[in-house]
Amino acid sequence: MNADSSLRPEITAEFLNSRGPGHLPGLIGIEILSVRAEALESRVVVRSELFAPNGYLHAATVVALADTSCGYGCSAHLPAGASGFTTVELKSNHVGTARDGSIFCRAVPVHLGRTTQVWDAVVSVEGSDRTIALFRCTQMILWPTAGKTAGAK
Repeated sequence: MNADSSLRPEITAEFLNSRGPGHLPGLIGIEILSVRAEALESRVVVRSELFAPNGYLHAATVVALADTSCGYGCSAHLPAGASGFTTVELKSNHVGTARDGSIFCRAVPVHLGRTTQVWDAVVSVEGSDRTIALFRCTQMILWPTAGKTAGAK
């Protein structure tokens, strides 16, 4: 992680949780627990609607938790003047599952640059050391385009 990175103070767990309703994070029940310079922590309560037809937690639920956590972490670390970000690559390795309780995610910044950020996340069964997925994603930092107007080509 770059030593000169700074956490945007307006990006709090409360702020991020207020953005979820009406969007995918709210739909699956992602709860942001903490936002710190070194990590963002989150959780989802496991419920049957999040299962695949085979009766196990759907991999997309785990990816949504990890990607949202990394994306929210990216938002909290955007460089001054950036207008946002978009995920350009993600990879997940699923090594377990959960059928009850909650799953917990800890997302940590690996690289906080002016054009990209790279984040790693570990998803585990909450309250245990049992890892169910390893995740890495890269976000491209978006910058305002000078002189462009809506609809201009």
